This record gives sequence, structure tokens and C-alpha cells, in this order.
Amino acid sequence: MATVKDVAKAAGVSAASVSRVLSNHPSVSPGLRKKVLAAAGELNFRPNAVGRALRRTGTRTIGLVVSDLLNPFFTELARAVEDAAREAGYLLIVGNADESPEQQDRYVETLLERQVDGLIVVPTVETSPLLREAADLERHIVLVDRPAADVSAPLVASDTAPAITELVDHLVATGRRDIGMISGPEQAGTTRERVAALRDALAAHELQLRSEGLWVGDYRRESGRELMKEMLDEGTTPQALLVGNGRMALGVLETLSSYPAVVPQLARDLALAAIDDLEVFPLVHPSITAIEQPSREMGRQAFTSLLARMGGHDVGSVRLPCTLRLRESTDPRRLR
Repeated sequence: MATVKDVAKAAGVSAASVSRVLSNHPSVSPGLRKKVLAAAGELNFRPNAVGRALRRTGTRTIGLVVSDLLNPFFTELARAVEDAAREAGYLLIVGNADESPEQQDRYVETLLERQVDGLIVVPTVETSPLLREAADLERHIVLVDRPAADVSAPLVASDTAPAITELVDHLVATGRRDIGMISGPEQAGTTRERVAALRDALAAHELQLRSEGLWVGDYRRESGRELMKEMLDEGTTPQALLVGNGRMALGVLETLSSYPAVVPQLARDLALAAIDDLEVFPLVHPSITAIEQPSREMGRQAFTSLLARMGGHDVGSVRLPCTLRLRESTDPRRLR
């Protein structure tokens, strides 16, 4: 079956030009329209999932694709989107990309084939040709939590930078100057932003994130467990450690609990903090300092933005503030 790219190649134009013709964009010249439609006819082109989604069908259905539904943060976000959609009379279809760009694209294509009225997507990677094409054609798309380059869609995300700065200020003030981080996967836009925020916060105190002080995880519990084990085995544990999400922080705690010979000293010396505030964090000992992201508010805002976009309104990106929850794991009294 011919694709938009095939038509673009046959017509000698860009895929974006084909998209504009298919969407009846007013800027398309008669000559370009004739050339594209002729190529489409020669190839017996049938609009794919993205093209069919151009026609607003009024299905009262929206799609949500999250990067990992087992992550409590995204579970909360999905529930908030579902609640908001139901209140507005929409049905929500959820796809779990499982941090796979290929699986993400399969869900996006499938949802568009079902002619959903709009899409909310947590991008697994910073760039996605399919998302970019879908946004250029359909424009009823909202990104949430993570950015995606060149995708013409508003982003609803949390602003973790101020909370990271507040955390670093606290850690430095309590005598911790060697601060490391377990980040998320390198292809995730949030990873780049949060590592940059940590570097900037350290630089304000004339400190640096040492090269061996940054460990790359995958936002799953197992990577936190293995990376903490690596630190202990190699003796590279910093004075303070910021973990990129709650699931990896659980893995860190799991490893610490399995190293009884060194845990007493680490329990006293290691300042541990996580991005995402899981329900268990205030209950363990020591309780875990966390940066709380407004997951439910993000989900509701994402649906609100999508609804406005489906109504033909211009919608801008939104950054929601986070809250630093200081607890025992970074309490300076543990150093005494």
C-alpha cells in the first residue's frame, strides 16, 4: 500500500507538501495540488491512518499513549485524563508504549485508524517522524510530560528545575557537596532537562556534576537496583544522590536493604532524594525526600488543552510547578 512518502517521492515534493494537500490547507497552490493528486492516483494511494484522521468524525473518543503504564506517575496521569474525558462525555483508549518508540508508533497509528478525535501522547523519544506527521496533518495532538522535537503540538509538563535547585541548595547548606544522579534514559526529553537543571544548580555553588557521578537508568526499578549495587561495589557512592523517578528509587532502596554490612553507614551518610513522590516514601525509615510532580493536574490540563485544540482554539504549552518534600533521608541531623 502506497504511503504519504511514496506519493511525495513520485510527485517530487516533500511529505509535508503532500500533507498540506491532503488536509486542504489554504496555502496550497493549484499546481501543487494537481501534481500531488496525480501522483496519488497513479499509485492508487489510499490515505493511511494519519490521513484518515484528517476528517473529524466526532467519535467522542480520544487516545492516550503513555511511555510506561506500570510507572505510578503515569497511572495517576492516565486516571486524571480518563476522569476529565468522562466528565466531558468522551471515551478514553489507552496504549502502553513500554518505553519503546516502535510500540508508541504502533499505538499512535492504531488510534488514528480508529479515527479518535484527538491524541495525548507521552513521547518515548525526543523525535518521532510519525508524531510529527500526525501533528502536521491532524493538529489535534497534545504532548504531556516529555517534549518531542519538531512536533507541532503543545506540551503539558512539570517544571522540576526550581525544585531541583531548592534541593541542591538544601544539600549544600547541610554539608553535601558531592552530589550525583541516576537519570532516566538518554532519549527521554525529561532526562536532558533534569540533568541540565542539576548542573545549573551545582554551578550556582561553584560545584560540578563529576563525570562518574551520573548514572543512566531506564526509569524502571531494576536499573535503580543495579546502579546502586554498582556504586557500592566500586566505592563511587556520592554524598547525595538524586534519583530520576520513584521506581528507580525503590530499586535503590532494595539494594541498600541487601547490603547489611554497609547500610548502617550509608543510612547515616547518604542523602537520598527522588523525583516523584510515591506513597511509600513517607512510610519507610528514613523517610525519603522527594520532588512531587502534579501528575493528576497534568492529566487534567492535557485533556483541557486537547479539548480546546479540537475546538479550533490556539493552545500554548504549560509548565506546572513541583513541590519539594524534605524528609529524613536528607535531614542534616543524620550526619551527627
